[in-house]
Amino acid sequence: MGKEDGLTGGPGLMRNVRIICEYDGTSYHGWQIQPNGISIQEVLEEKTGIITQEKIRLTASGRTDAGVHALNQVVNFRTKSALRCENLLKGINSLLPEDIVVKDLRDTEEDFHARYSAKSKVYTYRIFNNPVRTALYRNYSWHVRAPLDADAMGEAATLLKGRHDFSSFCAAGCDSENHIRTVIDTSVGVKDDMISFTVEANGFLRYMVRNIVGLLVDVGKGIITPAGFEEIMGARDRTQAGITAPPQGLFLREVRY
Repeated sequence: MGKEDGLTGGPGLMRNVRIICEYDGTSYHGWQIQPNGISIQEVLEEKTGIITQEKIRLTASGRTDAGVHALNQVVNFRTKSALRCENLLKGINSLLPEDIVVKDLRDTEEDFHARYSAKSKVYTYRIFNNPVRTALYRNYSWHVRAPLDADAMGEAATLLKGRHDFSSFCAAGCDSENHIRTVIDTSVGVKDDMISFTVEANGFLRYMVRNIVGLLVDVGKGIITPAGFEEIMGARDRTQAGITAPPQGLFLREVRY
C-alpha cells in the first residue's frame, strides 16, 4: 500500500494521523482525561484504540473545560495500523456516542503536533439576550436577561487586539507563568436574540475567553464603559474583572496552522 491508499507507508510503519473532531461538551468533564469524570479524550482514545487494536494517546490543540464545545478540535495520534484513512474514520465514528464525531481524518507530516504546530485558535462565545430563557439553546449559550448594548461590547472587544498581558482575565491559580498573548482579531455580532463574541489569538490562558465575556457583559449592561474595560485589562488584576461566564456558551471554532 502507498499514499494512494491513504497511508504514509506499509503495514507496521508508524503513521502520524491528524483528525478534526466536533463535540458537544455538555455531558463531559472537559477534553483532558481526569479521575473524577468522563472526558472527551478518554472516549475518543478508547474507540480509536478498538479500531486500531492499539493503545492510543491523543494530542489535542488544547484543552477545553467541562461543558465547553468544539466545532473543529484538531488532534493527532501515532499508529501502526494499516487501515485506510476512510476506514479508520468510519470505524471510529461507528463506535463514538452521538455527541462526538470525527469530521476528517488523514495522514499528516511526521513533525505535525496538534498543539505546538498551531499558529492561532478561534473561539466563539454565544449569549442569548432575552428576558425569557431559552429551551433549545440552554446548553449552547449564556442566558442574560438584561438588555445588552452590543455596539459598546464590540467597541470594548477591539481593545483586546494586539499583544497584551492578560492577567486580568486569567483564572485564579492559572498554571501559565507567561500571561502575554497576542489577539489577532475580535468581533461582536447579533442575530435575533443571540450575541456572538469571536476572538482569534496565538494562545489563550485558562478561562481567558469566559473571563473576557463576563466583563464584556458588564459593558453591555452599562456597568462599565469601554474605557473602563481597557483600564481593567491594563490593571493585570483578576479581582477587578468581574465574573466568569458559564462554559456552555463557549465553542472552539477553528485551529489555524
